[in-house]
Amino acid sequence: MKLLIVGLGSMGKRRARLSRGMFASRGQDLTIAGVDSAPARREEALSLKLVDTAYASIQEAVDSAAPEAALVCTSPLSHAAIISELLDAGLPVFTELNLVRDGYEENMAKAREKGLLLFLSSTMLYRRETQYIKSQVAEFGRPVHYIYHIGQYLPDWHPWENYKNFFVGNARTGGVREIFGIDLPWLLDAFGPVAHLTVQTDTISQLGLPYPDCATLLLRHENGNQGVLAADVVSPKAVRSFECFGDGLHLFWEGNPKALYRFADGEKQPVNTYESFTHDARYSDNIVENAYVDELDNFFAALAGQQQPRWSFEKDLAAIDLMDAVERA
Repeated sequence: MKLLIVGLGSMGKRRARLSRGMFASRGQDLTIAGVDSAPARREEALSLKLVDTAYASIQEAVDSAAPEAALVCTSPLSHAAIISELLDAGLPVFTELNLVRDGYEENMAKAREKGLLLFLSSTMLYRRETQYIKSQVAEFGRPVHYIYHIGQYLPDWHPWENYKNFFVGNARTGGVREIFGIDLPWLLDAFGPVAHLTVQTDTISQLGLPYPDCATLLLRHENGNQGVLAADVVSPKAVRSFECFGDGLHLFWEGNPKALYRFADGEKQPVNTYESFTHDARYSDNIVENAYVDELDNFFAALAGQQQPRWSFEKDLAAIDLMDAVERA
């Protein structure tokens, strides 16, 4: 397969590395062409053998490498135009989180018209812990409540660069909004569409951000489920703390595969959803590689007509509507 990766930053390199490993484990050929406007990033990706060729523009890569599919791994505000260009070139597209609705209607229409796959990343949907929570809530069959806190200190996100110099420094794609963009899809998938939203926001740090650094949501789902969702970019220690309870169900998750529990027989009992998992030491322990692999596997299987994508641009509009409501508040 000939794959094009647009954007050779941290996520582009991760997608290239994981794609290579997946194809190699199956004994399949994979050629990767990379695109990045920064010469240093192109040179680094080539030196690490993550890509076979690297180009400064999409058009040059399409003309020279003749890719069969493309991954968009650039900053969110650039996605709409890049996706449109790739679709015009006749390429099915996998894209990282968009966070804003720019170009959604146009690109969805273009993909339908051309019969091309438009695949939207939502990595938390591929975490086996979130899928276990979803299955338990569905099996329980009655309304539940949940409390969920996600906190990460913004300067630690990309320690190699100033947080004001990448997309989380922009009010439209800020760090709190990205947290919601990452987690709202699996919450909507597990607990259902939201009927009512209450919002509280605040700024309690000296990070100098153009948006509140903390937000707390009260979500009333259409089916009677209710949740408190708190996100911040202030917590010195990265935290993902989830608790879900009903009359006969009690689940706990601390964000990593070793910290999923259900309460049964008078005690918290561990739930093992992974036989093994891979963690990149550069990131918090609640970020595991398996979900990224499973997500790419879903994309390549969808390309082959063997699976349906777990998330979509259509579904994502509901999450973006909630994020926009938070900002209006």
